[in-house]
Amino acid sequence: MKYFSVALIFLLLFSCGQYSESDRKEIATISYIDRQSGETKTEVVPGEGVMKWLYSTSTGEAALHLLVKRKFVSELGGWYMDTRLSAKRIHKFVVENNINLEECKISNPNEFATFNNFFYRELKADARPIGKNIISPADGKIIAFQSLNNISSFFVKGFKFTIKTFLQDKNLANNYADGAMAIIRLAPADYHRFHFPAGGNVSASKSIKGYYFSVSPLALRGSLKNFCENYREYCILETKQYGDILIADVGATMVGSITQTYKANTDVKKGDEKGYFAFGGSTLVLLFEKDKITFDDDLISNTKNGMETYIKMGESIAK
Repeated sequence: MKYFSVALIFLLLFSCGQYSESDRKEIATISYIDRQSGETKTEVVPGEGVMKWLYSTSTGEAALHLLVKRKFVSELGGWYMDTRLSAKRIHKFVVENNINLEECKISNPNEFATFNNFFYRELKADARPIGKNIISPADGKIIAFQSLNNISSFFVKGFKFTIKTFLQDKNLANNYADGAMAIIRLAPADYHRFHFPAGGNVSASKSIKGYYFSVSPLALRGSLKNFCENYREYCILETKQYGDILIADVGATMVGSITQTYKANTDVKKGDEKGYFAFGGSTLVLLFEKDKITFDDDLISNTKNGMETYIKMGESIAK
């Protein structure tokens, strides 16, 4: 009964948002570089009107802090996406987002029992070739910083991002002082399993409690504050070539759960599956020790120009 009453309040709050034509035009100009084609494309943001209301109006921000950022609201979304009723959404979602089901192990959308079963779908073994050196752990839009001192060039708003705040561990943060960082943002239409960017020995995951703010660019609005307030999990991948790589999985609004599928304290190969996100877009953060890796030139250049780059899991991102 609690879920249904909360859902009703949630829907009523959403109906309060008013958006002008100028707002909609502003929303429609989130651009990124498609790495494969080199083209600049415009991102379609699911629920863009609601997102604009939540993060840009006083009534929306009140609803955000009263309900939307709370864990039980995202659990509610996850609960629905695990029901058979949710499977009715799959066909429309595939068409609207032009998803290629031929690369999936299950290519018939009618064979998925729930929307979440579809959402964290598995791909065929050859769907994502594994490149050289450090690879992207996921499909998504990436920004890369060769030095953490360069973050302010992309995130210019008031909140000051620090590794200590993000990791909640001063000693661990010191290991990555002035190191390199990549942020890979997964949109709802992306493949939502994530993998290891290199081979090595991987630790158990450690969780950091937090809220469930959106990680959409509309919500971030030039700041990494949400990353430091959201629920997150991280592990350390010890490698011979690239030092200790920290891999952090960040939760977000309507992310039903983060599931780790790897076995802790074991050796893993580059490209092995690490886990998956249930329904909702989310983010992976990679931290590298100082002077251990060098990001590919195109990723650095696009980031300096204020642009994300769309990549797929397995593509080389650093050496």
